Amino acid sequence: MNELLTPWDRLRDRARDHWSALTWLRTVHVVAGLPIALLSSGVVTGLIAASVALVWTVVVPVAALLLLAWAVPLLTRLQRGRFQALLGVDIPGIHRRYGTRNPLKFLVRVARDGGTWRQIAYHLLAPLIGAVGFLGVVCGWAACLVAIPVAVRIWQVGGGWYALLPAGATLVLFVTVPWVARGVTALDVIAAEALLGPSRSDLLAERVESLRESRAEVVDAADAERRRLERDLHDGAQQRLVSLAMNLGMARTTLTDLPAPAHEVIVQAHEEAKQALKELRDLVRGLHPAVLNDQGLDAALSGVAARAPVPVTLRVEVPERVSPTIEAVAFFVVSEALTNIAKHARASRAEVRVLRRDRLLHVSVHDDGRGGARQDGGTGLRGLAQRVGSVDGRLSVHSPDGGPTTITVELPCE
Repeated sequence: MNELLTPWDRLRDRARDHWSALTWLRTVHVVAGLPIALLSSGVVTGLIAASVALVWTVVVPVAALLLLAWAVPLLTRLQRGRFQALLGVDIPGIHRRYGTRNPLKFLVRVARDGGTWRQIAYHLLAPLIGAVGFLGVVCGWAACLVAIPVAVRIWQVGGGWYALLPAGATLVLFVTVPWVARGVTALDVIAAEALLGPSRSDLLAERVESLRESRAEVVDAADAERRRLERDLHDGAQQRLVSLAMNLGMARTTLTDLPAPAHEVIVQAHEEAKQALKELRDLVRGLHPAVLNDQGLDAALSGVAARAPVPVTLRVEVPERVSPTIEAVAFFVVSEALTNIAKHARASRAEVRVLRRDRLLHVSVHDDGRGGARQDGGTGLRGLAQRVGSVDGRLSVHSPDGGPTTITVELPCE
């Protein structure tokens, strides 16, 4: 379509864009930018100067820097609002959580945040941009307003062609001032996006946090699905198998006058039903034991230790229950580790410790077997590492040849 426009049409469209409402919004943006920039730079430089000049008082610098850490984000939001309201430019921010109420630690973390220094840099640079824009735009429009009556006055007093000088200057200013406003606002937008917006590292950190939350939701959903399967199997198939095994047992006991082949079939069916029931119960326990939801890790791990083929010493110190997902991971680690000990370790005893210390749940499984366990040696330990890593936990294995073997896991409680 642009190829069909005549040069006159193109000139007209450019003139329309040149004198659109955006030109006046840019002018208002430049005019409003200078006082806001002076306020921001005054607050920043004043608090920094106070903290430096009164550093010997100790208390005043800390108070001034805390006030600065509170004021900088507020001034940044004010500047972002100016860009959004007058230019339609959205400069996204990053919500930062420093995770402490200690004022000194808070100041250290704020100082280590590169975004804080970039925001301070913009607030110190903004008065320069605002002053250049104010002089170029406001003075240009003011000169236009002055030149027009001057030209009219010269023409009225018979100045003749001399009136063309201020009239020509007015025309030049009317053409150039909008370009100056566009250039100043473009420079201001570039500086604001670079210094007030998120950096590449901020965007990556935000993306990582988003992925971590998504992964946590997936892990929680998978754990909830395992609990649902456990309930369905326990209340459905397992109850039917129990009923079937009881009926076959009654038939095996009471129907003694049947022919030998028929009685043998009933006996085999009864044994198969009991074996299927045992396997189903083991499967249900492996998915998510009901006792883990009802009574916590201590009771659930006590059942695992009691069923282990080797003697197990169990110690659980978890005064406050952790999340269901972390409990499920800890149970899976202990259960799988004891299974591996029974299959491969040739151990005479095992020891399990589950302790909560601050925000970490420490799980250790020790055995006196032959050792030689490696995370890359099979699917057992590799599966444990994957399950632990799904909740940002850490797994380490110390298993020299000849033993003993210790598996240590740290799980975040929050």
